[in-house]
Amino acid sequence: MIYLDNGATSFPKPKGMVDAMDACMLSYCGNPGRSGHDLSRRTGEEVYRARQTLAELFQIRRADRILFTSNTTQALNMAIKGVLKQGDHVITTAMEHNSVLRPVWSMAARGVEHTIVPCAADGSLSLDLILGAIRKNTKMVICTQASNVTGTIMPIEALSKLCREQGLLLLVDGAQGAGHLPMTADGIDLLALPGHKGLLGPLGTGLLYVGEKVDITPIMEGGTGTLSRELEQPLELPEGFEAGTLNAPGIIGLGYSAAFVKKIGINVIRGHQQELTEILDSSLRNMKNVRVYGPSDCKKKVGIVTFNIKGMDCEEVASLLNDEYGIAVRAGYHCAGLAHKTIGTWDTGAVRVSMGIYNNEKQMKIAADAIYNLSKRS
Repeated sequence: MIYLDNGATSFPKPKGMVDAMDACMLSYCGNPGRSGHDLSRRTGEEVYRARQTLAELFQIRRADRILFTSNTTQALNMAIKGVLKQGDHVITTAMEHNSVLRPVWSMAARGVEHTIVPCAADGSLSLDLILGAIRKNTKMVICTQASNVTGTIMPIEALSKLCREQGLLLLVDGAQGAGHLPMTADGIDLLALPGHKGLLGPLGTGLLYVGEKVDITPIMEGGTGTLSRELEQPLELPEGFEAGTLNAPGIIGLGYSAAFVKKIGINVIRGHQQELTEILDSSLRNMKNVRVYGPSDCKKKVGIVTFNIKGMDCEEVASLLNDEYGIAVRAGYHCAGLAHKTIGTWDTGAVRVSMGIYNNEKQMKIAADAIYNLSKRS
């Protein structure tokens, strides 16, 4: 199997990550922060080490501002529902994942207004549209670092500057950027990340970084291992926002993978993925019956190539690539309907090929040949 669905989750995973998780579960997996015995303390120490590693990777000054979650969706919900209040206005873009758009939409019932600014047909964002959407009650701007549909890289640094000048909070969805693009928390107020994609960690892991100037309220209450005699949820970070038992083996595995990614170097990973993307993207754009979406300049996108074959259903193409060529991709709407409306695939969906660090040039050429063969059937 040639795995080209890294936009959904990375595969394979580093062996050392699996070993770290196994060591936890087989040797010392107590409940961190809940007991005083050796196994609990050891688990707590390893979780703390993972938090520190992630803080170093993203240049976060205070590791306690990192809140572990089960995925990016949970992190985004925590940020959106824990910060926005009745009377606030939030701005986001048409290229966002439903993990942003649905929580924002649901906040209308709580008196939160929203504006979804349009993007260009290649998924790119004009900051003038963000500036034009600002109102007196605007509190937050939410933007993906890179589109999960087209791979389009958004101007986060410039957007951060704009938000600073306008006194707005910036929430970044780093689901497709973390581990693929250089990224720091500097200038970002809230940063939601997955552990299982570019960071090469296990599924069921993620995090939310909360800047020191952000006033956030927990959206879930429960056991924290602190202030147990109080009925009111503690507000201290991170414990007050990590109610319930943590996925300690997963977090420890994520800590290992984050260190692994740091050792390789984000710039090295970025360069490798860009080379692979250029091979496949240029090949597909030269095919008569194939249409490629998103930027034609691969420097402007992460390792994603999205396409359709004229006269063929995208789901059929993905199925044939799997069944006849052993190539794993994803077809459909990628949990981002408005993004598909933006690029012109609202009625059809599209096929997404997404590369990871374990893919190579030979696989890109095999994938291109397979798509070409399918295109001759249309």
